[in-house]
Amino acid sequence: MHPQPAPHALTTARLVLHEVLPAEAAELAVGRTAGREWLGGVPGEGTREAAGLLTLAAEAGCHTPRWALYRIARRPDGVSVGGIGFHGPPADGGTEIGFALAPGARGLGYATEALRALSGWALRQPGVHRVTTTTAPANQPSQRVMDRAGFTRLADADGLHTYELTRC
Repeated sequence: MHPQPAPHALTTARLVLHEVLPAEAAELAVGRTAGREWLGGVPGEGTREAAGLLTLAAEAGCHTPRWALYRIARRPDGVSVGGIGFHGPPADGGTEIGFALAPGARGLGYATEALRALSGWALRQPGVHRVTTTTAPANQPSQRVMDRAGFTRLADADGLHTYELTRC
């Protein structure tokens, strides 16, 4: 068995994005805190769903470290405010990111800051030339996050708005 690499972390002005390892994901997926303080008391639905997918990938032997879920924590107090992560490892030069914040953390710029950090990191990795993200047409707050993070809206597909950020 290969040892698990140390968790990856990205630090921004106000946040730390902590890579969620499979053992922590298993706890988060069922609504436990995994020993962390969460805004609202527990991880939100989007974070729980992403943690469940990470858990399934790990159980199937196809979890790719660095290319899954990250817990978004505020730097000053360490409180977790949501999750952000990749839908899987890069393929064909691109990767997709999704994010979800606790209601009390919305409207504060955290999603934009986290999306800029994770997409910037991804675009610095060899072979990654584009990052995409999607949202429902009615989710205007997420659309504003994508715009502020520098993403460009592409053609709609499957009833979703698709946004892309490319390496210069």
